Amino acid sequence: MAVKPKKNNETSDDSNWPYGKKNYMYFALAMLAIIIGFVALGQGSDTFSVILLLLGYCVLIPIALIVKDNSKNEESTDSN
Repeated sequence: MAVKPKKNNETSDDSNWPYGKKNYMYFALAMLAIIIGFVALGQGSDTFSVILLLLGYCVLIPIALIVKDNSKNEESTDSN
């Protein structure tokens, strides 16, 4: 079987990337919570730091990976 070469007008694999702006915002918020949590841990605030670290690692990062960004889907349908 011969492999068909890609045409220039076909979309690249980058357009199939499932993460959009909303996902990156959740991930940035998670990183901020984690950094503040480690700073608070270094200063001796055990309860506050544990809450922030759990929020970052166990809530916000999974949300950033699971949530679908609808604006990305709208952009791809608008261009067609």
